[in-house]
Amino acid sequence: MAKKGLTPEEKARLEEEAVLEAIKALPEPDRTLAEALHRLVRLEAPGLAPRLWYGMPAYALGGKVVLFFQPASKFKTRYATLGFTDAARLDEGLLFPVAFGLKGLSPNEEETLRALLKKALGSG
Repeated sequence: MAKKGLTPEEKARLEEEAVLEAIKALPEPDRTLAEALHRLVRLEAPGLAPRLWYGMPAYALGGKVVLFFQPASKFKTRYATLGFTDAARLDEGLLFPVAFGLKGLSPNEEETLRALLKKALGSG
């Protein structure tokens, strides 16, 4: 993806298009899960920029990936992984979770994710 000479808005649009294409190419149930996650992140954390990270959907702040989605199909596991990098502010003591197995997004999981996003971004 050539990015030289593009405005920041054009680059951001191309990055999001690449993420949406990668999501579209996922097999089910990863595709539906990634689509729901993408909608939720874009709604709840509009400051995070979609981008591909090792070919997987991810969301960055200031160029640093904060959150990523690892499809179950990528490593032939029984669940997808939702992970936060060290750029996320999830520290709580000496031991804290930064990755979660994800099999679906019910309203309960969506609420948990909203809280995690707020905390990760330092607003919660």
